[in-house]
Amino acid sequence: MSKVILNMHNITKYIFDAYGKPIHGTDIKILKDVNFDVREAEVHILVGENGAGKSTLMKILGGIIPYDEGSMELFGQKVSFTNPRQSQEMGVGFIHQELNLCQNLNVAENLFLGRELTGKVFSNKKEMYKRSREMLMRLGFDIDPRTKVKNLSTAQQQIVEIVKVVSYDSRLVIMDEPTASLTQAEIDHLFEIIRNMVKQGISVIYISHRFEELKEIGDRLTVLRDGSCVGTIDMKDFDHDKVVNMMVGRTLTKMYTCTHTPSGEEILRVENLRIGRDTEPVNIHVNAGEIVGIGGLVGAGRTELAKSIFGARRYFGGRITYLGEEIHGQTPRRMIERGLMYLSEDRKIEGLVLPMDLVCNISLASLPRIFKNTYIKKAVEERMAGEMIGEMGIACNSGHQTASTLSGGNQQKVALAKWLVTNPRLLILDEPTRGIDVNAKAEIYEIIDRLAASGVAILMISSELPELIGMSDRIYVMKQGTISGELTDRGEFRQEVILSYTLTEKAI
Repeated sequence: MSKVILNMHNITKYIFDAYGKPIHGTDIKILKDVNFDVREAEVHILVGENGAGKSTLMKILGGIIPYDEGSMELFGQKVSFTNPRQSQEMGVGFIHQELNLCQNLNVAENLFLGRELTGKVFSNKKEMYKRSREMLMRLGFDIDPRTKVKNLSTAQQQIVEIVKVVSYDSRLVIMDEPTASLTQAEIDHLFEIIRNMVKQGISVIYISHRFEELKEIGDRLTVLRDGSCVGTIDMKDFDHDKVVNMMVGRTLTKMYTCTHTPSGEEILRVENLRIGRDTEPVNIHVNAGEIVGIGGLVGAGRTELAKSIFGARRYFGGRITYLGEEIHGQTPRRMIERGLMYLSEDRKIEGLVLPMDLVCNISLASLPRIFKNTYIKKAVEERMAGEMIGEMGIACNSGHQTASTLSGGNQQKVALAKWLVTNPRLLILDEPTRGIDVNAKAEIYEIIDRLAASGVAILMISSELPELIGMSDRIYVMKQGTISGELTDRGEFRQEVILSYTLTEKAI
């Protein structure tokens, strides 16, 4: 058995009051006597529902926040970090789920941020570019180090984060949902990098909600629930249902609910739409009460198509017919007024205003309804938001709690509630369950099914094939900006069939 390099013993973290002092009480502990250890050269999986305490525990290890009670030993030393630099100097690297890059700097400047190579007077950019390219190529990534990060795809930005942490010679690396924005080929490559890291004696704490990945990459798995450690199992004893039960405290009998019946009323028709100057045309349609899935690899053009329909992106020819009327010069505001809504894949930047409270976030898309003369009808706003909080099952102290303090799953519910309060006719969902736990996923699926049963047309983009298969009435597959396949028979809804359309060169 490998030696233990990290031992977190009885770690407890309290909620703090407005003055920064811990509020002591059994009901307000974020973490409750958590015991967690990591061995040398192992991949230790950490799972749990959103809000279970995973991020808090890792923030303690990363030096972002201190613990209040307990003890922590790292590489044989008793430690208590007060800032991230102390953690980093001890050999801990942290790859956050939310990208932590400077968007207006290029790749090389991000990789060397805080440790710039200097010449006689100025930074030695030529040498930084050279070393950055070497680091990227060493890990098998062909990204120009002169490219500004804001011009990279989400997947490419994730790769830069990984390379940055690996370049610090970290001995223990925390990876928080590292594959959320990666294609399958990039995931395979990442797993190869992780295996090479382990061969070099590096340990990895791997946080993920994607169960299909866990057995392939993990050695042990620890489950957190409600701030407490439920247990640790060896991955050779991994059982999906058992782990789910450990996470939620009950058995989820059915993940996907499909009780809706699509009607023949056509809500949306897209004809010969070009999302790029050189792409082939896109043709799709969506009926009332129908869930139409859109699959494909990252970069296939799914989000671009969704934003083009919503009016948030320019397209290059074609026709969009909505509610029987061809639309021109659409903008997000005009489409919202007509009942067409778009739930972005990036809830933290495009879906929510994190410093604002839940009431304000939920009412954002409905301001014309609650705005009178020069002021907002607060009573109406409060009542509307309160009803949605109850209906969506959003776990919060009150409607005046800031969105930033919620778990990922509850943030997603708030982002969705913002659109549902408008009574949409067509709802475009872009990766609606990305980065949320299995229980929150089941709740979101129930909401989606309920909306479809009420007659709402739903266009759902998803990179998770089980989700796409389990929820969709029809499935389009995209590749290189166009439709490469359409599945209309549920008997055809198999992962291998969908994947085959991501590889074909022929558009339909």
